[in-house]
Amino acid sequence: MVLYCKLLYLQLIIDSFNLLYYKMKKITSFTLLLLLTFSMNGQDSTSTKYNRWTIETSVGQAKGTAPYAVGYFSSDRKTVFGKLQANSFSAAGRYMISPKFGFRLGFHFEDLKPNSYSTSPSVNESLPFEMQVMGVSVDGVVNAIRLLDLGEITKRFGLLAHVGIRYDRMTSKTTYDAKFNNYQGTDNVGGFVVGLTPQFRFSPRMSVIIDASFQTNIRQQINWNGSYSDVSNNLSGKKVTGSIGLTYSLGKNNIHGDWAIIKDKNLIKIEALDKKIGEIENKMNDTDKDGVPDYLDQENNSVAGVAVDSRGRMIDLNRNGVPDELERYVEKTAKESSDKAVKEATEDSVLRLVNEGYVCTYFDSGKAQPTEASTEGIDFILTFLRNHPNETIDIMGHADEIGNSKINESLALQRAENIKNILVKAGINPSRLNVISKGIDNSVAPDSAEARRLVRRVTFKV
Repeated sequence: MVLYCKLLYLQLIIDSFNLLYYKMKKITSFTLLLLLTFSMNGQDSTSTKYNRWTIETSVGQAKGTAPYAVGYFSSDRKTVFGKLQANSFSAAGRYMISPKFGFRLGFHFEDLKPNSYSTSPSVNESLPFEMQVMGVSVDGVVNAIRLLDLGEITKRFGLLAHVGIRYDRMTSKTTYDAKFNNYQGTDNVGGFVVGLTPQFRFSPRMSVIIDASFQTNIRQQINWNGSYSDVSNNLSGKKVTGSIGLTYSLGKNNIHGDWAIIKDKNLIKIEALDKKIGEIENKMNDTDKDGVPDYLDQENNSVAGVAVDSRGRMIDLNRNGVPDELERYVEKTAKESSDKAVKEATEDSVLRLVNEGYVCTYFDSGKAQPTEASTEGIDFILTFLRNHPNETIDIMGHADEIGNSKINESLALQRAENIKNILVKAGINPSRLNVISKGIDNSVAPDSAEARRLVRRVTFKV
């Protein structure tokens, strides 16, 4: 009989190790798969800065659901859900290796007791028991909202899923039938945990969490009441936990990765490339249709059909103030008319160039001195006034609409005054020069730097 019992006990040990090996093999495979998933998806391809660490504290109720000896159970059968007990306390730290995946290390204390008990067991009340559990857990965490890309919809609400392993040290504190319930006896338990954690953010760094977890143990030798588990139980145990708590994100940034607006680096590069392409397209515009892009064109109002150089300036090789193309046109016309007609045609052409704004000088933003490239307009007017000593001209200053209106009005007048001073110093009588401020020219789009350059000018009228 003794030999039989020893053989039976030996067989039980062998079966237990076989079961432990089988379950550990499955858990190890699952853990490796989880780590592989994290390594594949955990590379942070985002550019937004956010906090990665959170600390968490929670309180709730834990219930061992199985196994129990006969006469012991956790819930009050006279109630629908059983009476609530605050018997579970935990603290944890979580690190997110990316906005979607992370790890959590938790520490736990639980004091399991029946909701109601009696030493005279009945169908509704358990016999008295107490089991204290101290444990530590390591979980992989998935931000389900990020994974499903629902952040724009859920706003302040989040959902974390976690799965991991847990080690517990169980200590029986059951004094009722202390010998049967192994009073002060301990058991080292290993198992794994899965759970869901809804969360609500009420400030950039703080959130409320509600966690529901299910734990299954693969090496639990005693019942939750403290007695040795039945052989048929095969070393397993189960427990459910519900808790509520707070989380706080640590770091120099104002918000955690659970909530930050994340932009992918590749998307940002594409947006920057689109912007750069748009800028190039704007630079390639040709306002005056002379074949020279605006960003190279130093004379954006050249006459259509008149030859220009590589900088968009109308070609005037003899520097007489009249573009060669226009001059050739006048000469061709003159051949078909008298000398007087030639002169009139030339005069009309010159007057049209001046009075219709083809002859002008340009200014940089906020400046009252003309740009170096646009002094040819002043040279044209100087030549005209010297060739026509009886003519007077209006010098009209303009400004764009960017900036203070009063300053722009004054700037337009100052530009015209500066052109007058240049002509006076070149020998023109001041009485022939009339300065006028045309003020702000709002005829072009204010958001186009190239267009605004066309209206920061001085024009002339004979």
